[in-house]
Amino acid sequence: MEMIVNFWYTLLTMLRDIAPIAAILFGFQVLVLRRPIKNPARMVVGMLYVLVGLTLFLEGLEMALFPLGRLMAEQLTAPEFIYAQHSLNTGDIHWQDYLWVYVFAAMIAFATTIAEPALFAVAIKANQVSAGTITVRGLRVAVAIGAAIGVMLGVFRIVTGTPLHWYIIAGYVVVIIQTAISPKFIIPLAYDSGGVTTSTVTVPVVAALGLGLAETIPGRNPILDGFGLIAFAALFPIMSVMGYALLVKWKTQRSKDRNRRENH
Repeated sequence: MEMIVNFWYTLLTMLRDIAPIAAILFGFQVLVLRRPIKNPARMVVGMLYVLVGLTLFLEGLEMALFPLGRLMAEQLTAPEFIYAQHSLNTGDIHWQDYLWVYVFAAMIAFATTIAEPALFAVAIKANQVSAGTITVRGLRVAVAIGAAIGVMLGVFRIVTGTPLHWYIIAGYVVVIIQTAISPKFIIPLAYDSGGVTTSTVTVPVVAALGLGLAETIPGRNPILDGFGLIAFAALFPIMSVMGYALLVKWKTQRSKDRNRRENH
């Protein structure tokens, strides 16, 4: 009974959030552009699909992904698990002892980013407008690798308790340098690729992981240390996409130079 009540509450909440979007789209089409809406029945059915789909997705997050992310964080940081990885139980826990936490963070960030619908949509459009130069799979993997490295580094920050702003400042210094030397066509796409990681799949799982770690690691404050992982997930894909473009540029130039030498 409680599950049904929660479902209807979430459905009404999503209806409240989606209604203004639909009103703006249909309002501009009819009142400003003064054009009829093509296939209105199809549009209504599509909106219903979006409404029900988002409702089921949010309910699934609350029932499964949030609790699972918190549970994994608790289990991976439990002293008995960490001590079991060492032959000597000295009673002291150091950042090196959280190896499996870093591995789990990188893997879950990679998996959720690959599954991100927003990233898939951006990758398809990038492939179309670049005439196949940018592949769908290549862009998705490049963004996912960046997210995995970023979230892993963010977990390291939570474990060590070091200030967030130093990581972000250093990261954007690297991004600025990459922006100056990267191919111009990849720069806007790289920045957008960082933004699409902060969407429906990645954000809930990464947020649950960060809060779970901050609540279970001794000496950490969930308010101060539990948040910030999403910033890493948004920053590092920018680096990885521009790094991927620089690597492709270098390999292409190297191939051209080799062909030029062979022809001469």
